Amino acid sequence: MTERISPLAPFRHDIFRYVWVASLASNFGSLIQGVGAAWMMTAISDSANMVALVQASTALPIMLLSLPSGAIADSFDRRRVMLVAQSFMLVTSVALTVAAYLGLLTPWGLLTFTFLIGCGTALNNPSWQASVGDMVPRTDLPAAVALNSMGFNLTRSVGPAIGGAIVAAAGAAAAFAVNALSYLVLLFVLGRWKPAIPPNALPREAIGPAMAAGLRYIAMSPNIEKVLLRGFVFGFTAISVLALLPLVARDLVGGGPLLYGILLGAFGVGAVGGALVSSRLRQVLSTEWCVRVAFIGFAVCAATAGLSTYPWLTAAALAIGGANWVIALSLFNVTVQLSTPRWVVGRALSLYQTATFGGMALGSWIWGVAADEYGPGNALLASAALMIAGAALGLWRFTLPDQTSLNLDPLNRFKEPPLALDLQPRSGPIVIMIEYIIKDEDTAEFLEVMTERRRIRRRDGARQWTLARDLENPESWMETYHTPTWLEYVRHNRRMTHADAIVTDRIRRLHSGAEPPRVHRMIERPTIRSAVLPQPKNMIDLHH
Repeated sequence: MTERISPLAPFRHDIFRYVWVASLASNFGSLIQGVGAAWMMTAISDSANMVALVQASTALPIMLLSLPSGAIADSFDRRRVMLVAQSFMLVTSVALTVAAYLGLLTPWGLLTFTFLIGCGTALNNPSWQASVGDMVPRTDLPAAVALNSMGFNLTRSVGPAIGGAIVAAAGAAAAFAVNALSYLVLLFVLGRWKPAIPPNALPREAIGPAMAAGLRYIAMSPNIEKVLLRGFVFGFTAISVLALLPLVARDLVGGGPLLYGILLGAFGVGAVGGALVSSRLRQVLSTEWCVRVAFIGFAVCAATAGLSTYPWLTAAALAIGGANWVIALSLFNVTVQLSTPRWVVGRALSLYQTATFGGMALGSWIWGVAADEYGPGNALLASAALMIAGAALGLWRFTLPDQTSLNLDPLNRFKEPPLALDLQPRSGPIVIMIEYIIKDEDTAEFLEVMTERRRIRRRDGARQWTLARDLENPESWMETYHTPTWLEYVRHNRRMTHADAIVTDRIRRLHSGAEPPRVHRMIERPTIRSAVLPQPKNMIDLHH
C-alpha cells in the first residue's frame, strides 16, 4: 500500500520552511503593489484597455524572457540568480515609489515600471520553482508546490484588501513603498541559504544551445506539450476576471479601491480553499477531470462577475474562481515537474510559464479591448464561453495524462571509453553506430521499442537518428545517430535517467548476439589536409 504523504511534509525541511515564510512577505508586498498599480491607472487614464494592460505588462515579460531565464536556472547557481532578480525588483520598486510620490507617473510610465518588475519576476520564477526540488525530496514535491500556491493565496486573501485600504488612505505611492520593503526578508533568507550543488564535470552549456536543448526536450515530450496548450488556454480565458476586476468593482458593483481589494481578497480565500482540497481532488478524479472542473468552475465565476450587481454575489463567485485557479495552475506545475529530469526542469518550467503567462498577456489585452467596445460585463461573458470550450479540449486529442511517479534521477551508467585518438571536447561531428542481432520473431517488438528509443535519443540531443537492416543478414540491425561534438556525445549519455533505462534494458533483452550490442564511435573525416584531423595519441604532428 502506497504511503500517503502529509500535505505539510515539506515543512520538515528547514530551508523550505524559511523560504516559504519569507515568500509570504514578498508576495504580500507584490499584491499590495498590484492593487496600487491597477487603481492608479484608473485614476490617470479613462481607458479600460490601459487598465487591463497593467496585468499584461506584468505577464508579457514572463512570456518573453522565461526561456532564457530557464536556461540560466539550469546552468547557474539558482540561489544567486534569485538574489540578482530580487535585488533588481527592489531597485525598480524604490524608483516606482519615488516617481509616484513626486507625481511623475503617466499611464505609459506606470506600465514601464510594472513591465520592469515583470522582467525581474521572469528571471526569478524558473530558478525559484526549480529550486523547490533542491529543498525537498521528490516524494514531497507535489505537496511543496501546493504549499507554495497556498502561501501565495494566503497573502492574496488579505493582501489586496489591505492594499486597497492603503491606497484609499495614503495613495498608491505608499503601496509601492510597502512592496519595496517586502523584498528585504527574502533577500536575507536567500543570502543565508547554502544549497548542496552536485558537482558537474562537464563545462556549462552556453545559453543559446541550452535554450535549444530545452525546446527540443519539450518538442519530443508529447505529454508536456499538452500541458502547455491547456495552460495557455486557461491563462488566456481566466485572466479576464483579474484584468477587468477594477472595472467590475468600479462600474458593475459601484465600489472604490477598498471594495476592489476585498474582491481580490475573496479570490484569495477561494484559492486557499482550492489548495487545501486539490490533493483530495486528485485522489478521486483523474488529472483531466480536475482540469475540466477548473475550467467550468472559472466559467461560472466569470459569468457571475459579468452579470452581478451585488458585491456579495461577485465576491462569492470570485471565491469559486480562486479555488479553480489554484487547482488548475498547481496541477499544471506539478505535472511538468514530475515529467522532467533535473537537468532541464528549469527550462521546462520556463516554457510552461511562457505558455501560461503568454495566454494571460494576450488575454489581458484582448479582454481590455472587448471591454472598451462592448463593456466589461459582456467581455466576461465571452471569456466564460471560451472557458467551456477549453474544458472540451480534453474530449479530443489533448487529454492530459494522469500523474505518474517516474524515476527521473540520472542513471550515471555511462563511462567515457578509452580513445585511440586525442580528441578535444569540441572535436566532431561524432557518429555513433550500434549493432544489434534480432531474431525474426522479435522484429515487431524491436521496432516498437526502437520508436521510443528514437524519441529519447532525439529529445536528449542526438541528430540524424536512423535504423537500418542488413539486406544480406536480416537479423543484423544498425542504429546510427550523430552529435555535433564529443562533449555533446558525453552530455547526451549523461542525460539518461532510470526511466529511460527501461527502454535500453528491453532492447538488450531482445538482442540475441553472443556479445552485447557492439558500439562504434567515429569522428567524421573531412576531405581536406590531415592537419585538421585528430592525431593518434603520442604521435608527433609534423605539420606544426
